[in-house]
Amino acid sequence: MASDSTFDVVSKVDKQEVSNALNQAQKEVAQRYDFRGVGADIDFSGEKILIKANSQERAQAVLDVFQSKLVKRGISLKSLDAGEPYASGKEFRIEATIKEGIAQDQAKKISKIIRDEAPKSVKATIQGDELRVSSKSRDDLQETINLLKSADVEVDLQFVNFR
Repeated sequence: MASDSTFDVVSKVDKQEVSNALNQAQKEVAQRYDFRGVGADIDFSGEKILIKANSQERAQAVLDVFQSKLVKRGISLKSLDAGEPYASGKEFRIEATIKEGIAQDQAKKISKIIRDEAPKSVKATIQGDELRVSSKSRDDLQETINLLKSADVEVDLQFVNFR
């Protein structure tokens, strides 16, 4: 077992980069002419990002600004879980969260992809909110990484601890 090579499949987000993207979005919303007088605001409250505006379209536009800032900072939009706009009094709100870790159902889906399509020597085990992939052949692991990069999964994947 000691001769096996491994890597971990994780889904992590740099909180500092999210904070920077949020600050940039706040500045842009405060300065842009089309957001003047519509009560547009984006703020971080606890675990959630709260977007407010006086119309559904303006709230969606603020969300678009935030998404563009996330992309510029290298954060995948798969990590952003934004809800639908809903009315709250005279304003519309959108609640969004940043997803970290691989949920159990997603981990099972990724594990199934590895079992079905990766080379036979590759084994995947679920460890909490990440996956450990092992094989005797490093080439098979490289092939598995390329397979997972091209796979259609709902979470942003990173590959760490390649040994």
